[in-house]
Amino acid sequence: QVQLVESGGGLVQPGGSLRLSCAASGFTFSRYAVNWYRQAPGKERELVATISTSGSSTNYADSVRGRFTISRDNAENTAYLQMNSLKPEDTAVYYCHAGSYNGRTEIQGYWGQGTQVTVSS
Repeated sequence: QVQLVESGGGLVQPGGSLRLSCAASGFTFSRYAVNWYRQAPGKERELVATISTSGSSTNYADSVRGRFTISRDNAENTAYLQMNSLKPEDTAVYYCHAGSYNGRTEIQGYWGQGTQVTVSS
């Protein structure tokens, strides 16, 4: 059974930090790129960060670059999103997505259930 399970969300004050985890099972995690998305109330889902299968390549949305760091541990079948200097506008449900691609075309993808991050004083 394929599963992506996010954890680590919660309530944090502005300027604080959180680390999200995405634990994968039921598929060959190391063959999938990992993306973190977020969706705030009333807004479209936004791609936040991407990491390649090996972890050698990462990309970030302009809104989080320099504050967030995506990483992965293929031996543990887990990806992470370290979030520092959090702002109220980072408040959203954060989703982990694992994707297998042929060029820009997604061949197969899996989603986690999401974890709520709330940044508020």
